[in-house]
Amino acid sequence: MSTHTSPGTATPSASAEQEDIVSELSPVPACLAHAIADRTAPAAASEPRPQLSAREVEVLLAWILGETKGEVCRTLFIAPGTVNTHLARIREKYRAAGRPAPTKAALLARALQDGYLSLDDI
Repeated sequence: MSTHTSPGTATPSASAEQEDIVSELSPVPACLAHAIADRTAPAAASEPRPQLSAREVEVLLAWILGETKGEVCRTLFIAPGTVNTHLARIREKYRAAGRPAPTKAALLARALQDGYLSLDDI
Protein backbone atom coordinates (compact mmCIF):
# COMPACT_ATOMS: atom_id res chain seq x y z
CA MET A 1 0.00 0.00 0.00
CA SER A 2 1.44 3.35 -1.02
CA THR A 3 1.51 6.30 1.35
CA HIS A 4 2.18 8.87 -1.36
CA THR A 5 0.06 11.97 -1.63
CA SER A 6 -0.38 13.86 -4.82
CA PRO A 7 1.56 17.11 -5.25
CA GLY A 8 -0.13 19.99 -3.48
CA THR A 9 -2.06 17.69 -1.13
CA ALA A 10 -1.82 19.06 2.39
CA THR A 11 -0.33 17.02 5.17
CA PRO A 12 -1.13 17.78 8.80
CA SER A 13 2.35 19.16 9.54
CA ALA A 14 2.97 21.03 6.29
CA SER A 15 2.90 24.81 6.28
CA ALA A 16 1.24 26.83 3.55
CA GLU A 17 4.65 27.89 2.24
CA GLN A 18 5.81 24.28 2.07
CA GLU A 19 2.66 23.38 0.15
CA ASP A 20 3.41 26.21 -2.30
CA ILE A 21 6.84 24.69 -2.85
CA VAL A 22 5.31 21.26 -3.37
CA SER A 23 2.86 22.63 -5.94
CA GLU A 24 5.74 24.32 -7.78
CA LEU A 25 7.44 20.92 -7.96
CA SER A 26 4.37 19.11 -9.30
CA PRO A 27 6.29 17.10 -11.95
CA VAL A 28 8.37 15.67 -9.09
CA PRO A 29 6.99 12.62 -7.23
CA ALA A 30 5.05 13.73 -4.15
CA CYS A 31 7.34 12.03 -1.64
CA LEU A 32 10.36 13.80 -3.13
CA ALA A 33 8.54 17.14 -3.43
CA HIS A 34 7.64 17.04 0.28
CA ALA A 35 11.24 16.20 1.20
CA ILE A 36 12.46 19.21 -0.80
CA ALA A 37 9.82 21.44 0.79
CA ASP A 38 10.88 20.33 4.27
CA ARG A 39 14.51 21.16 3.51
CA THR A 40 13.69 24.58 2.10
CA ALA A 41 11.37 25.63 4.91
CA PRO A 42 12.46 28.92 6.48
CA ALA A 43 15.23 28.53 9.01
CA ALA A 44 14.17 28.63 12.64
CA ALA A 45 14.90 31.89 14.43
CA SER A 46 17.44 30.01 16.57
CA GLU A 47 19.47 28.97 13.52
CA PRO A 48 22.24 31.41 12.65
CA ARG A 49 21.82 33.18 9.33
CA PRO A 50 25.16 34.01 7.71
CA GLN A 51 25.45 37.51 6.33
CA LEU A 52 26.05 37.27 2.59
CA SER A 53 27.12 40.32 0.63
CA ALA A 54 24.97 41.58 -2.23
CA ARG A 55 27.62 40.38 -4.69
CA GLU A 56 27.74 36.92 -3.08
CA VAL A 57 23.96 36.67 -3.47
CA GLU A 58 24.24 37.85 -7.09
CA VAL A 59 26.88 35.22 -7.91
CA LEU A 60 24.94 32.53 -6.07
CA LEU A 61 21.71 33.34 -7.92
CA ALA A 62 23.45 33.33 -11.32
CA TRP A 63 25.03 29.97 -10.55
CA ILE A 64 21.87 28.43 -9.07
CA LEU A 65 19.89 29.38 -12.17
CA GLY A 66 21.81 26.68 -13.96
CA GLU A 67 24.58 28.74 -15.46
CA THR A 68 28.03 27.26 -15.55
CA LYS A 69 30.72 29.10 -13.67
CA GLY A 70 32.04 30.28 -17.05
CA GLU A 71 28.66 31.78 -17.93
CA VAL A 72 28.55 33.48 -14.51
CA CYS A 73 31.95 35.02 -15.33
CA ARG A 74 30.71 36.41 -18.64
CA THR A 75 27.35 37.57 -17.27
CA LEU A 76 28.81 39.36 -14.25
CA PHE A 77 32.11 40.39 -15.88
CA ILE A 78 34.26 38.65 -13.29
CA ALA A 79 37.14 36.17 -13.48
CA PRO A 80 36.68 32.43 -12.87
CA GLY A 81 38.74 32.67 -9.70
CA THR A 82 36.39 35.37 -8.42
CA VAL A 83 33.35 33.13 -8.95
CA ASN A 84 35.10 30.30 -7.11
CA THR A 85 36.13 32.65 -4.30
CA HIS A 86 32.57 33.94 -3.82
CA LEU A 87 31.14 30.41 -3.74
CA ALA A 88 33.88 29.23 -1.35
CA ARG A 89 33.20 32.18 0.98
CA ILE A 90 29.45 31.49 0.92
CA ARG A 91 30.07 27.84 1.78
CA GLU A 92 32.50 28.84 4.54
CA LYS A 93 29.95 31.25 6.05
CA TYR A 94 27.35 28.48 6.16
CA ARG A 95 29.88 26.01 7.59
CA ALA A 96 30.89 28.51 10.29
CA ALA A 97 27.21 28.99 11.16
CA GLY A 98 26.90 25.23 11.70
CA ARG A 99 24.81 24.77 8.57
CA PRO A 100 27.17 23.35 5.93
CA ALA A 101 26.16 23.52 2.27
CA PRO A 102 28.70 21.46 0.33
CA THR A 103 26.62 21.03 -2.84
CA LYS A 104 24.75 23.28 -5.24
CA ALA A 105 21.43 21.82 -4.04
CA ALA A 106 22.37 22.46 -0.41
CA LEU A 107 23.30 26.06 -1.22
CA LEU A 108 19.95 26.52 -2.94
CA ALA A 109 18.11 25.14 0.09
CA ARG A 110 20.04 27.37 2.51
CA ALA A 111 19.52 30.48 0.38
CA LEU A 112 15.77 29.78 0.24
CA GLN A 113 15.61 29.10 3.98
CA ASP A 114 17.40 32.34 4.79
CA GLY A 115 15.48 34.52 2.35
CA TYR A 116 18.41 35.30 0.08
CA LEU A 117 16.47 33.75 -2.80
CA SER A 118 12.78 33.17 -3.34
CA LEU A 119 10.94 30.72 -5.53
CA ASP A 120 10.21 33.66 -7.84
CA ASP A 121 13.97 34.10 -8.37
CA ILE A 122 14.37 30.57 -9.61
